[in-house]
Amino acid sequence: MGAEHIRRWESGALAHAVSDPFGQGPLPWLRGSENYFDDTGQVVPWYADAALGRSGTGGGTRAADDVRQQIKGFASPGAAAPGEAIDFHITVDPPQQFSVDIYRIGHYAGDGAAKITTSPRLSGIVQPAPMAVERTVSCHHWWLSWRLQIPAYWSVGAYVAVLTTADGHRSHVPFTVRDDHPADLLLLLPDVTWQAYNLYPEDGRTGASLYHAWDEQGRLLGEEDAAVTVSFDRPYAGAGLPLHVGHAYDFIRWAERYGYDLAYADARDLHAGRVDPGRYRGLVFPGHDEYWSVPMRRTTELARDTGTSLVFLSANTMYWQVGLGPSPSGVPDRLLTCRKRRGPGKSALWREIDRPEQQLLGIQYAGRVPEPHPLVVRNASHWLWEATGAAEGDEIDGLVAGEADRYFPRTTLPEHESRMLLAHSPYADGDGATRHQETSLYRAPSGALVFASGTFAWSPALDRPGHVDPRIQRATANLLDRICKRD
Repeated sequence: MGAEHIRRWESGALAHAVSDPFGQGPLPWLRGSENYFDDTGQVVPWYADAALGRSGTGGGTRAADDVRQQIKGFASPGAAAPGEAIDFHITVDPPQQFSVDIYRIGHYAGDGAAKITTSPRLSGIVQPAPMAVERTVSCHHWWLSWRLQIPAYWSVGAYVAVLTTADGHRSHVPFTVRDDHPADLLLLLPDVTWQAYNLYPEDGRTGASLYHAWDEQGRLLGEEDAAVTVSFDRPYAGAGLPLHVGHAYDFIRWAERYGYDLAYADARDLHAGRVDPGRYRGLVFPGHDEYWSVPMRRTTELARDTGTSLVFLSANTMYWQVGLGPSPSGVPDRLLTCRKRRGPGKSALWREIDRPEQQLLGIQYAGRVPEPHPLVVRNASHWLWEATGAAEGDEIDGLVAGEADRYFPRTTLPEHESRMLLAHSPYADGDGATRHQETSLYRAPSGALVFASGTFAWSPALDRPGHVDPRIQRATANLLDRICKRD
């Protein structure tokens, strides 16, 4: 990371969001107008801009931060089935009562989420300071604050716990409710990649991700000084929601609006063997999903080879190979390790250990897209573009953004019965050179379809205000309907 990208830390800097081209603030999932009254009696949105707190103007922010730790928490495990429990470990400073509101992500007439239940009033304590060993930050020693027993009647899905102190500070903890019942589509939430980017605590001293850490002067350092191992036993930085979480929530809102039969799981479920691909017609990877373990890839390849389709709605998928290990107390899959290019041994890039991601996806990561560019439609007569109104060479504004994939001619393709590139889009990279993004679809010998959008902007085009595009909505429906064999 060059010197121009190293900046001095400031309270609430949200450094973990600097690379998010679709930053929506702390709540990309809730559109409804839920408000509260501040100390002066004024109505303030509960997702008030953190800048208010930094500037000292207005009523001040109610979003908790990683410096004062007004309220922060994490869940263990991150996913559970009805009848099982989720444990919340929460710190509150100063100690006071707090409550936990549980929301389920969905369409809900456009609100984006629905409140499912509220905890009783709970007594908050200041938990011990996070432990840090060689850049690995962990809060595994925090006391249990509240146990949520998931009722048998709850719907599977993506959930968010909203933590609120008596004096109005709030933070968030995402978790998943899953089961093993068959469904048309299994949605896989990329919690492994979310944790790789997590800089908690974003305090200018302690926090570290696989990308950043701090020096003694409070400067944000780059990858060469970042963590090699990060822990799931800690809150997410800032408002408590992961970087890029909105990409998954965009897909969920759209898919639930149109009644697709969805099951839910996390990437760690895929890693741990809790996913049986034969129960589903398709696996959907809805958001930025960069970090994959060997078992994750093995199960996904097995899914394709036995007839289960794969849908990748982002870019830079399966770029780094990672390992998952137990916590100090022996709980499995609570530590994530990726050496990247540091230290002895092979690179952690899949493509540099002779297993390029293109062999599964059909395309692979090409680079960053500094400014959004149009996606240029190719092979418009293909059924994916049917009834979208898209013609050959049409440009869909802003759809190549964040990061992009393309076909690499010198890299082996997966075995296929048919293959098509459905977009070929020029964009300028950080040096001003012209690059190309591509969208891929192939049919495996098993009959499975494998689609890769090749851009970060596909899921936001489904249901995010200011990014929605009806052509992408219809193209995605064409794909999923074919996978699900719907009329």
